[in-house]
Amino acid sequence: MSRFFKAEIVSNLSLNSKTNLLTVKPLEKILNPHPGQFYMIKVSNSKDPLLSRPFSFFRESPEGIQFLFEIRGKGTLMMKGFEIGEIINLLGPLGKGYPALKENKIPLLISGGIGIASIYSLAEEFGKKSILFYGAKSSESLLMIDELKGLVNELIIGTDDGSVGKKGTVVDVLNDFLMQTNAKACDYTIYGCGPKPMLKAISEVAFEKKMEGYVSVEENMACGVGACLACAIKVKRPPFNSPLTKGGYRGVNEERGRITNSEPIYKLVCRDGPVFPLEEIVW
Repeated sequence: MSRFFKAEIVSNLSLNSKTNLLTVKPLEKILNPHPGQFYMIKVSNSKDPLLSRPFSFFRESPEGIQFLFEIRGKGTLMMKGFEIGEIINLLGPLGKGYPALKENKIPLLISGGIGIASIYSLAEEFGKKSILFYGAKSSESLLMIDELKGLVNELIIGTDDGSVGKKGTVVDVLNDFLMQTNAKACDYTIYGCGPKPMLKAISEVAFEKKMEGYVSVEENMACGVGACLACAIKVKRPPFNSPLTKGGYRGVNEERGRITNSEPIYKLVCRDGPVFPLEEIVW
């Protein structure tokens, strides 16, 4: 079954001044997506822009597949103009998604800004077992709040301006929770997606508390399949006790020739990720 497929635009709803919810109906049978995976969407049938754009799988709906996207540049501005009935080209699902939750673990879902596009499907999968920490700049930037409240056991919000929830970053809110909880830190598993500074801060918390965690990393990419090498990130050397590294551990630069133990290892976000163990990434 090919990962290339065409889909019809079913709806393209504006949720706020800079975020849309896109629903597409595949015109053929496709592979089932898993939380954390992504798709490459061709935003134009012309050569401008030439390259497709990567977008996290948000959720499935009765009409098809949904994507939550933020208007950041020319490509996403063109997507905002997608009209109902229009046919577009997609490639996916791609990449490695979030690993399964281990027995007796409590999932802590951490989303910063548009990172909820990746985390939402995990909230659907884990349901009332999960606690969701959702950070944003202001109340306007928070999305799908009512739906999320119905999915998770507890929704804890932090906003930079204090307009909703606690004032502060989502990492501040996470730290407050860990200080007050009666459970041990090792009882939790972190799943996160958001800006790099947020992910780095989460990794520091996880290291200090000896917590297991996985995050979805965002990088610019041109192909989505590991051919262009545009999305390489630096990672640490093994060993790692992670379900994402079973079956071998080789960086993309190791595959292309021998390197010394002093040289860094690079992995591709599109092929080896976008989800990585927190302890693996060099921030």
